[in-house]
Amino acid sequence: MKRHLRIHTGEKPFKCDICDKQFSDSGHLKNHMRIHSGEKPFKCNICDERFSQIGHLKKHMRIHTGEKPFKCDICDKQFSESGYLKNHMRIHTGEKPFKCDICDERFSQSGHLKNHMRIHTGEKPFKCDICDEQFSRSGSRKRHMRIHTGEKPFQCEACDVRFTDSSNLKKHSRIHTGEKPFKCEVCDKRFTRNDSLNIHTRIHTGEQPYKCEVCDTMFSQSGSLKSHIRIHIGQKPLKC
Repeated sequence: MKRHLRIHTGEKPFKCDICDKQFSDSGHLKNHMRIHSGEKPFKCNICDERFSQIGHLKKHMRIHTGEKPFKCDICDKQFSESGYLKNHMRIHTGEKPFKCDICDERFSQSGHLKNHMRIHTGEKPFKCDICDEQFSRSGSRKRHMRIHTGEKPFQCEACDVRFTDSSNLKKHSRIHTGEKPFKCEVCDKRFTRNDSLNIHTRIHTGEQPYKCEVCDTMFSQSGSLKSHIRIHIGQKPLKC
């Protein structure tokens, strides 16, 4: 009861001698001290990974057991940690508690906000070990590495063509399904890819963003400009 009352009083009589952080319970201070000492007394019997707190070991064990005790009441999806369930519930509630102080965009997870902030700061902490190209997200670096390794982990179930990126597989799959989710608002023509819709829309807008640097002729498509350039350089790559 004495420990419980500190919840109401806010009393924190146990203080860390190193960083002055205070705690309401001596056990919490004991756990905290392992941050400074590096002590990890709790060991996984399967993979030998060690942890500073018993709770962290319990969460880790679910990787091996496959246990997912936290269940969504709406879609029945299950999670190994309560925090994962809490993040997931925001899909259903639409809650976005994390706000960018610069552009006011909101996010459902703190990690998404952290990634977003790099747009404003220009920070690119993830570096390719082979070509030194840098990325703002670890996932972007992971996808980039497949250029060097040649890895194509995403395979089409219909024709066995493989891709380095899941989004490219998704676009490709529309060839087989016939799905055309991108619709022109002017003439209702539909397309399998968003970039194809953007190119088509220029028919209606008259936009011609590609300019010949030699004669200033404008084109709506990069391919048309490329073909036009051959007039100036005399290139004739198509042989009978």
